[in-house]
Amino acid sequence: MKAWRLPPHVALLLPAVIVLAAVVLLPLLLSLWSSFTPFRLTRPDTIYDFIGLRNYRRIFTDGDFWVAFGRTVLLLTVALNLEMVLGLGLALLVERASRGQRMLRTILMFPMMFSPILVGFQFKFMFNDNIGLVNNALQSLGFTDQAIPWLIDGRLAFIAITTAEVWSSTAVFAIFILAGLMAMPREPIEAARVDGCTPWQTFRYVTWPFLMPFAFIAMTIRSLDVARAYDIIKIMTDGGPAGRTEVLWTLIARTAYSDARMGMANAMAYVAILLSIAFTAFFFAQLGKARAQVAADW
Repeated sequence: MKAWRLPPHVALLLPAVIVLAAVVLLPLLLSLWSSFTPFRLTRPDTIYDFIGLRNYRRIFTDGDFWVAFGRTVLLLTVALNLEMVLGLGLALLVERASRGQRMLRTILMFPMMFSPILVGFQFKFMFNDNIGLVNNALQSLGFTDQAIPWLIDGRLAFIAITTAEVWSSTAVFAIFILAGLMAMPREPIEAARVDGCTPWQTFRYVTWPFLMPFAFIAMTIRSLDVARAYDIIKIMTDGGPAGRTEVLWTLIARTAYSDARMGMANAMAYVAILLSIAFTAFFFAQLGKARAQVAADW
């Protein structure tokens, strides 16, 4: 009898499957198991104590978790809308440029090349109340005669964090929308002009419906990024002052490492992942509607 051998394509893929299982699947299963235990970093033996859904029940009655969740949704809503508006404006300007368009497209991508940690440190310095660029500029221009506590006041700190998020990721919307503008046929726009449509009417009823699928793709990508925002907030405020900029993943990190409640933190993380999936499903549904509308109109 011939010795049994794996098919060649399975043998070639097997090392990659083993590595993925060791690096991704096993830690994922371990974290899922620990979310059903009272696992504490200070007491490793507690990972063997199964407590069922107790952690998840505590989450749904935990006010801090839902405040952090609401703040995450607020950051997501404000950041995505500002990024879409600014990205749309930048894309329209670059698309209309008659010279240096390639250089402008390259410049658009610069903010995306910086690490979120570097962006956090840079904006933390810029919004510093004593030596920050923002306060110095406002005082030099006569808008204020005293330092504004950007990172000490809760509302101002949220504005500073939103500004850093928008600056670092507006390019995502700009690039996708610019791709849509470059792929858009010229005939419908010319027909709208011949019919006497104003520039606003042409944009509202011809250009924007065609660009909506591209905008929703960018929204889907950015919603996942903002829903797991951590680096910039950790560097700029660390969830402060007094927890007023705490979002889901800074709360999860504090619960896991500062409070050593790893089981509860993993339960929070899985709830946060499910909420992120819900947002992604919503944007995918909107993307499907936008594509169907474009297919019907074009």
